[in-house]
Amino acid sequence: MTQHYSDHIILDSLLTAVIVLNPDLAIADMNVSAEMILSVSGDKQRGKSIDTIFCANDGTPQSLELALRDNRNFTKRKATWILHNQQTLTVDYSVSPISDTGAVVIEIQPLDRLLRISREEAILSSQETSRNLVRSMAHEIKNPLGGIRGAAQLLSRELMNEEHEEYTRIIIEETDRLRDLVDRMLGPHKSSEPEQLNVHEVLEHVRSVIKAEVGPSIEVERDYDPSIPDLNADRSQLIQAVLNIGRNAIQALTENLDKVEEAPRITFASRIQRRYTIGRTYHPLVAKISVEDNGPGIPPELIEDIFFPMITGRATGTGLGLAIAQNLMSQHGGLIECSSRKGRTQFTIYLPLE
Repeated sequence: MTQHYSDHIILDSLLTAVIVLNPDLAIADMNVSAEMILSVSGDKQRGKSIDTIFCANDGTPQSLELALRDNRNFTKRKATWILHNQQTLTVDYSVSPISDTGAVVIEIQPLDRLLRISREEAILSSQETSRNLVRSMAHEIKNPLGGIRGAAQLLSRELMNEEHEEYTRIIIEETDRLRDLVDRMLGPHKSSEPEQLNVHEVLEHVRSVIKAEVGPSIEVERDYDPSIPDLNADRSQLIQAVLNIGRNAIQALTENLDKVEEAPRITFASRIQRRYTIGRTYHPLVAKISVEDNGPGIPPELIEDIFFPMITGRATGTGLGLAIAQNLMSQHGGLIECSSRKGRTQFTIYLPLE
């Protein structure tokens, strides 16, 4: 018992996902990394057949039997597993039979995670490039706008015709509108003021605002994990980011009611994510905040660029809300990801809990 306990501690200390099988291919043990990847509890799966965890069309169970029978190691690249929760996982895995005990050790390397890290690095790099470009453009735009506005004000004082004064008023109002648009592209003017806060207090605040805006026309649900500890963040900026995503969901639903098959619904949820990498920074613990709607989904041609300024699928949209939200979370060392299909669009915020 003591030896088994010691072996289990060693397994749990590994970042690589490891499953140990008995000679009959029943699960003898698995470490925490394997539990996270496969979305199962090792204790509950112990003694069950390996094929209860996933279904593989590439002959994985048969390959395990052959490896055990012939006592040979092998590695499989880019295997596709369908987990018990119907999630698809792409992995590289290595199988090593232990001849002395008849056990089989499976080491799993999820490729989805590596692809996600590469994608996140590209997102963060693109966001930084985009911010620098916007700052340069904003400076070049705001200077002439100030001159145009000032000239229009001086001209309006000289005009005696009310009809002509109407023209100068339009010029002033439009230059103000453009200036406000540029300011929104630049994001918040003040620096962040981090404080220890309860993420659910922020979510409930945003949920109340959203409910007030939509009334009974859209269901606004919540699904919180109360065990999430306080995180260090700027309250107003976190509210702004979540609110931007929430309002994006409102627009997706209200403008496409004829395409929503069920009652329109927005769900705010929170979870803890362990051992998560944002860009190339590893975090033992992060808060996972998601906003999900059951709208028609985001067009595939927009999904990769959805966080860039001025990218929108709406005729009247500015394409700034999600870009600003991503910028705010990036300042907190976090990230926003998006997944979308018909009937389910989910924006997920990852924030370090440290």
